[in-house]
Amino acid sequence: MDKTGHFDLCADVFGGLGRRCGASEAGRGHPRKGGRRSRPRRTAGVSVAYEPPVGEGVGMVARTGPFWDGVEGRAPIPPAAATLGFEFIDVDIDNGTIEVAFTGTEDFVNPAGNVLGAFLAAMLYDTVGPALLATLGPDQFQSTAELKVNFLRPVRPGRIIGKGRVVHRNGDLAFLEGTLADSEGATIATASATARVIPLDQAATQP
Repeated sequence: MDKTGHFDLCADVFGGLGRRCGASEAGRGHPRKGGRRSRPRRTAGVSVAYEPPVGEGVGMVARTGPFWDGVEGRAPIPPAAATLGFEFIDVDIDNGTIEVAFTGTEDFVNPAGNVLGAFLAAMLYDTVGPALLATLGPDQFQSTAELKVNFLRPVRPGRIIGKGRVVHRNGDLAFLEGTLADSEGATIATASATARVIPLDQAATQP
């Protein structure tokens, strides 16, 4: 974590390795020299709707909880995320944004040879959810109440980049959005979601 409260971690989290490295260059998984992103974390004058709750995000030296334990290798990555080839790239907890990547394999394709929409929806689910999870405390979790997906164009197997954002949070209710892009940067699907922040010990009984 740097002096701005921004985390630059990248994921080689499979098998619980939790490798730390610089954030990827242009979202392609190649760290720049010195481990810094190729673009600034903030743009002056831009208004952001999301504000982290008091005591969360800003000034935190280290974070724990289901999301951070998986990213930093203290816990194994969930099997569903591992199936999708989940890779953590970068997060900005102050602005409630996250960047991740997935691997669309030949096992995911439909008869036309494109990645099946259901797998893209699952990738969006695992994009918007972590955007919120990254901002929560160690004893909190999130339950997705609604997920709406728009499929914009087909995509062949390969690397897929997910970007998620906490648009607004009002108490325990959070509104999220996410996008998926192919290796050329073309947007292939978008999603909006509504989620509730719940106690971690209730996660097993929630949708």
